[in-house]
Amino acid sequence: MNQDLSILHLVLHASVVVQIVMAILMLVSLTSWSIIFAKVLGLKRVRQDNDAFDREFWAGRTLQELFQDASSGNGPASPQERIFAAGMREFMKQRERRVTDVNVLLDGARRAMRASYQREMDVVESRLDFLGSVGSVSPYIGLFGTVWGIMHAFTGLANVQQVSLATVAPGIAEALVATAIGLFAAIPAVLAYNRFARDIDRIAIQMESFIEEFSNILARNAAPAAPAMPAGGADAGLQAALQAARQPQGR
Repeated sequence: MNQDLSILHLVLHASVVVQIVMAILMLVSLTSWSIIFAKVLGLKRVRQDNDAFDREFWAGRTLQELFQDASSGNGPASPQERIFAAGMREFMKQRERRVTDVNVLLDGARRAMRASYQREMDVVESRLDFLGSVGSVSPYIGLFGTVWGIMHAFTGLANVQQVSLATVAPGIAEALVATAIGLFAAIPAVLAYNRFARDIDRIAIQMESFIEEFSNILARNAAPAAPAMPAGGADAGLQAALQAARQPQGR
C-alpha cells in the first residue's frame, strides 16, 4: 500500500510535540526574514545618508550652516550628521563659557561625539543579536523535535508484530522534517548575520574616521576665546577659522 510521504502530510500527522517544534521554528524563520529585509533597507539608507552628509561636509559649506541644518530637524538626519551636531554643539557651548584650555575644549567635543556614536551604533545593531540566536539555536530545536519524533515512532511500534521499513519510515520521516525546518531557519539567519556584521563594521569605521577628522579640525583651530564675546551669539571668527582649515582637506 503506497503511503503519502509529502511534506504537508508528514507535518499534519506528526506528534503534537513535533508539531509544536515545527510551529516555533516556522515563526522564528518568518521573524528572522522580516528582520533581514528591514535590516537590508535600513543599512542601505544609513550608508546613503552618511555618504550624502560626508560629501556635503567637504563640499565647502560653512560649519555654521551645517550645524544649523543639523539642528533644525528638517528632514531625516544621518547618523554622521547627528554625531557632528553633538560635537559642534558641545564645542560651541565650551567656547561661549570662555573655556581657554584647548584640551578641555577638544575633550568635551570628543566625548559628546563618542556618546552620540554609541547611541547610533545601538540603533544600527538592533535586532542583530536575534539573528545570531536563530542561527545558533534553531538546529538544536529542530534536533530536539527529531529525537522526540523518533522516540514516538519507535514507541508506537511496541505492539506491532512485524516491523518493516515501510512501518518505520513514516515516523522517522515526520521527525526529520523538524530538523529540515530548523536548518531552513538557521542558514539564512547565519548568512545574514555575517553580512550585516561586516556592513556595520564598515559603517562604524566610517563614523569613527569622521570623528577623528573633525577632532583634528577642531584641534588645529581651538584658539583661546576672545576677551569680549557677543552675548548669546555664535563665534563668527571661530567659524571662519574652522572653515579655512577644512578647505585644504576637501575631497
